[in-house]
Amino acid sequence: SVDNQRSQGQFPLTQNVTVIEGETATLTCRVDQNDNTSLQWSNPAQQTLYFDDKKALRDNRIELLRASWHELTIRVTDVSLSDEGQYTCSLFTMPVKTSKAFLTVLGVPESPQISGFVSPVMEGDRMELTCKTSGSKPAADIRWFKNDKEVKDVKYSKEEDANRKTFTVSSTMVFKADRNDDGAVVSCRVDHESLNSTPQIAMQVLEIHYIPSVKIIPSTPWPEEGQSITLICESKGKPLPDPVLWTKDGGELPDPERMVVNGRELNINLLNKTDNGTYRCEAENSIGLNSAEYVLIIHDVSNILLPITVIPSLTTATVTTTVALTSTAPSATAINTRDPNTLAGQSVPDHALIGGIVAVVVFVTLCSIILLGRYLARHKGTYLTNEAKGAEDAPDADTAIINAEGSQVNAEEKKEYFI
Repeated sequence: SVDNQRSQGQFPLTQNVTVIEGETATLTCRVDQNDNTSLQWSNPAQQTLYFDDKKALRDNRIELLRASWHELTIRVTDVSLSDEGQYTCSLFTMPVKTSKAFLTVLGVPESPQISGFVSPVMEGDRMELTCKTSGSKPAADIRWFKNDKEVKDVKYSKEEDANRKTFTVSSTMVFKADRNDDGAVVSCRVDHESLNSTPQIAMQVLEIHYIPSVKIIPSTPWPEEGQSITLICESKGKPLPDPVLWTKDGGELPDPERMVVNGRELNINLLNKTDNGTYRCEAENSIGLNSAEYVLIIHDVSNILLPITVIPSLTTATVTTTVALTSTAPSATAINTRDPNTLAGQSVPDHALIGGIVAVVVFVTLCSIILLGRYLARHKGTYLTNEAKGAEDAPDADTAIINAEGSQVNAEEKKEYFI
């Protein structure tokens, strides 16, 4: 029949709906072709909610929005988890045609809470923090952060709540307290689809107490006699260390007039060799005591410059004594002309200059003695040779003696002749 053909073209259309617990759900049923056939909405328990525009169930949360031959739309306010389920739209043709719409209700997780937190925490102690949230459906996700850097090494767990619909989830983070974590912000972040990309966050600021760390920094790396030096004692700890204590070689500072303590600094004026020693800085707080040491060595300016000026002079003298006498004079001249230029612009002590002059005088004296000795030895040999000339050609000893005496007489005659 014509009515049967028309009824075959009539189909109710619905869509699934997801809503957050406590909000409003809207259920719509549409029919494109309808010849005055009634529409009906029923709940998961198959209870009729609306038949056309007539309310069938007494529930103040359920309201009619639109009712016509082509549409039946209702809304449910203050949706609860128990409202979740499959709703049915029926079109009363022969036979009856239906369309299903599933209503999903999201359970909103409660604000997370961090447990196990104590303050302050001693450095080296084991910390175990647990973040927990209940009421999420489906189960929420928990992530840990320390100063906005995510911590991956955590333990996650979930359990079903008493209503058998929502979940309680928890996450535990374990770490060892370190001084670098003092003041760090630890946060637990809960992500869930019901939160519209705005996670719930719980935060705690870590307070780590630790023993002071101590370091001594000198104002100069090369302290010299007559100058001053400042030793700076850097101490960091929590709670803040008490004023530092300065000692020298295990006792009090020996000269308070020159050794002045100003806060964490030790100022020593007019340094001298008696200031040499080990200086100790101690810092203490309620956790413990720590210290650092600095060995002070005062340097003498004259001891630094003396090797620079004396050693080259001695080296030059050693080299020149190994060459011939004819080269001695130029070497001495080189020494005399070089030393003033070398010492120019330097503050040379007087005893260094006197030592150089004495060395030159001794050297020249030794050379003069050697020359004089060689000259005397040469002339003595010549005299003895001339005296024995007359005896060289004698056949026997008697003749040699006569010739020798004659030579002496001739020599005397020659001497008298020349005179």
